[in-house]
Amino acid sequence: MGKVRTYFKNAVILTVTGLALRAAGMFFRIYIAARIGAEGMGLYQLIFTIYSLCITFATAGVSVAATRLAAEELTQPDMGRTAGVLNRVVRLGLELGLAAAVVQFVLAYPAAKYWLGDARAELSLKILAPSLPFMAVGTALRGYFFARRQVGPNSWSQIWEQVVRIALVMVLMPRVLDWGIQYACAAVVIGNTVSEILSCLLMVWYYKKDSKSLYGGARPYLPAGTTGRMWHIVAPVEGGRCLDSALRTVENILVPACLLVFLGSREESLAQFGALKGMAMPILLFPFSFLNPLATLLLPEITEAHILGHKKTLETLVGRIMLFTNMFSVLAGGLIALNAGPLARLLYHDESIAFYLLVLGPVLPGMYLDSMGDAVLKGLGEEVATFRYSIWDSTLRIALVILLLPRTGMKGFLFVMLVSNISSALLNIFRISKVADIRTRWYRWFLQPTLLFGVSALAGQLAVRFSSAEGDIPVLLISCAVTGGLFCLLLLRCGLGDIIRSMLSAQKKTAGAA
Repeated sequence: MGKVRTYFKNAVILTVTGLALRAAGMFFRIYIAARIGAEGMGLYQLIFTIYSLCITFATAGVSVAATRLAAEELTQPDMGRTAGVLNRVVRLGLELGLAAAVVQFVLAYPAAKYWLGDARAELSLKILAPSLPFMAVGTALRGYFFARRQVGPNSWSQIWEQVVRIALVMVLMPRVLDWGIQYACAAVVIGNTVSEILSCLLMVWYYKKDSKSLYGGARPYLPAGTTGRMWHIVAPVEGGRCLDSALRTVENILVPACLLVFLGSREESLAQFGALKGMAMPILLFPFSFLNPLATLLLPEITEAHILGHKKTLETLVGRIMLFTNMFSVLAGGLIALNAGPLARLLYHDESIAFYLLVLGPVLPGMYLDSMGDAVLKGLGEEVATFRYSIWDSTLRIALVILLLPRTGMKGFLFVMLVSNISSALLNIFRISKVADIRTRWYRWFLQPTLLFGVSALAGQLAVRFSSAEGDIPVLLISCAVTGGLFCLLLLRCGLGDIIRSMLSAQKKTAGAA
C-alpha cells in the first residue's frame, strides 16, 4: 500500500508542479512579449536556438546516465560504491557543461553574426554560457532523485528557479528597455543564468542532506568498469539527441532567413517568427500539461505489460492513452481555434496572433498524439524507431522550409507544421500497432471525438450568438462552458464513463494487492 501511495503522491506533485511552472512560464512570456514586441521575441527565440543545442550537449546523456546508474547502484548494499558512481556522473556533467559553456562563449560572435544573421544575439549568448555547467550538474542530481523516487527536491528547485528568473527580469527589464532589443533580451537571459546557478546550488544542498542520511560515514570509491558503463549509456543518447537538436537548430535558423527572402525585411521576418514561436506556440502547448498525469500513471504499466506479454492489458492501456490524448487535444485545439481572436486580444493585445491560433488549433491532436506516441514507443523499448522518426521529421521539415518559405512566407511554414505533426503522429501510431500487435480503432479513438466536438462547437457558437454577449471575456466563458460541457456530456454518453470507472477499479485492485 505504501508504494502505491508514494506513486500517486509523486504523480500529484509532478502534475501540480508542471501545471504551475507551465502557467508561470506562459504568462512570463506574455509579460516579455508586451515589452519587447514580436521582433524582440523573434530575436529571443533565435538566441535560444543556439543555447538549446548547447544545453542538449551538456545534459542529454548525463540525465539518462544519472537516473539509470543511480537506480542500479541504490540496489547495492555497498553505499561507498554508490556514492563513488554518483559522484563520477556529477563530475561528467560538470565537464560536459564546462565544455559547452566554453564553446558557446567563444563562438558567440560568429554564431550570432553568421549563423543567426543578427549580431545583437552575441551579448545574450555570452551571458547564457556560464549557466551550462550549473545546469548539467543540476540535471545529474535530478536524475539521482528520480531514481530515489523523491520528486520534492526536483519540484522545489524548479519552482525556486522560476521565481528567481521572473523576479530578476521584472526588476531589470524596465531599466534597459530604452537601450534597445539587444539589452532587453540580455536582461531576460541574465535572469535565466542567475536562476540556473541558484537552482543548482539548491539541488547540491538537497543532495548533501540526502546523501548524509543514505551513505552515513561510507567512504566513496569508484568501482572498476564504471567509466565504461557510464559512457555506454551516455554516448548513444548524447549522439542521438545532439543530432536531433542540431537539425532543429538548422530549421530554426532557416525559418527567419527564408522569411527574409519572401518579405524583404529583417524586422518583419523576426516579428513573424517571434509571434509564432514565442507567442502562439506557448498557448497551444500549455494544455499538454494536463496529459502528464496520464503518461505518469499508464506508461510504466505499458512497459510491464509488454515485457510480460500481456497483450489484452497492453491493448487496453494503449487504447486509453490514444483515446484520452485525442479527445483532450480535440477539445483544447478546438476551443483555442474557436476563440483565437479573444485569446490573442486578451493575452497579447495583438490580432495577428489569432491567425496562428486559428490555423494551428485543429493541428493540436497531431502535436499531442506525436508526443504521447513517442512516449509509448519508448515504453515499448522502441527508442531506435523514435530516433529514426525524429531524424526523418527534421529532414522533411528542413527540406520543406527551404522549398516553400521563400515563395509563400509564413503560410508555407504553417503548412510544414501541419504535414510534420500529422505524419509523425501516424508513423508513431502505425509503429505502436505493429510492435504491440494491437488493432488501431480509428473510429473509436480518433473520429468519434472529432465528430462529437463538431456538434458541441456548433451549440457553443449558437449560444454565444443568442446570448448577445459583448466583450472578449464573456464570449470566451460562454463558448468554453457550453462547448466543453456538452462535449464532455456526449463523451460520457458514448462510453467514456465506463472507461473511467474501469480505470478507477483497476487502480483500487492494484492498491489492494500492494
